[in-house]
Amino acid sequence: MLSGLSKKARLFRAMFSGHPMWCAWQVTYRCNFRCRFCHYWHDEMGLRPEPSVADYVAGSRKLATFGTLLVSLAGGEPMLRTDLCDIVQAVGEYHFPFVTTNGWFVTGQSAADLMRAGVWGVSVSIDYDNPEQHDAKRGMSGAWKQAWRAVELLGKARVRPWQRVNVIAVLMEDNIDQMENLVRMAAERDAYFMVQPYGHLKTGSMSHAHDDGVVSPRLLELHGRYRNFLSNRYFLGRFDQYLSGGGVSNCKAGRAFFNIDSTGDIAICVERRHQPVANLYRDCRQVIRRRLRAASKGNACTSCWYNCRGEVENLYSPRGLFQSLPTYIFDRGQAAGKMGRWV
Repeated sequence: MLSGLSKKARLFRAMFSGHPMWCAWQVTYRCNFRCRFCHYWHDEMGLRPEPSVADYVAGSRKLATFGTLLVSLAGGEPMLRTDLCDIVQAVGEYHFPFVTTNGWFVTGQSAADLMRAGVWGVSVSIDYDNPEQHDAKRGMSGAWKQAWRAVELLGKARVRPWQRVNVIAVLMEDNIDQMENLVRMAAERDAYFMVQPYGHLKTGSMSHAHDDGVVSPRLLELHGRYRNFLSNRYFLGRFDQYLSGGGVSNCKAGRAFFNIDSTGDIAICVERRHQPVANLYRDCRQVIRRRLRAASKGNACTSCWYNCRGEVENLYSPRGLFQSLPTYIFDRGQAAGKMGRWV
């Protein structure tokens, strides 16, 4: 396994050589929730065979030829894979693995196993400060209570100072006034907080989009007061631009980040998963790189402002790199001061 210092050096080298820094690797499209604002759970891709751990070992090694990457292991619900810890360990040989989960399957044992496997961060999805709204939106009774329990268990299970636990919320039509409570509740559990706006590409509906035009100032004000608010200011500052319908131009999909689905197909982003340009297991590094770059040319899409876009694109400016990258790859003391005193 590469040392943490070697991975950090390789991450910088990947960026300065023009390679992507972020990879969203969907370990499964299966999900035990039936969220109203996401239709991945009934995507036909969830019926396809999924790669083995050996495939992740080989795939991680091939990705390492681009340099070290920040790798988001998501879905679907990734913890439906009972071998997720083995996948984390395989990816962690060369990269920085992160996991996003609804928290339902997190137990004391699974939390400990994930941390010992070398996960760099785990984000638990919580959208409301009360169980009634969260459970209704997520289509699962008890989801809110279990999600907060997952945050607590994961926090206690950390074995390295750089391991992070995040609460991540989807900003929707009815929860902007709850963001501060969520930031506070995360801080009380020694966790970071992140937010991203609802994206209509997941459902084709705009019904969950927030549209009052004053989101960015409110979020930036909270960011200035709470040290555990991890989302970067560049990202937060463009929420209104995206939500207004104008969108944020100059998408770097295929250049700064890309998506790998649960069969190894590679696309420039997760919402283009049905338009793969290559396959991780069948195509060589040169073909993958060439096709990603070709597919990224002329990309005028402004239809999302997910954190896998806004957070990562910020790293491609010197100021953004200096301000944001430490919160991803350095230990918590270096990144944000001692946990526990956030305000």
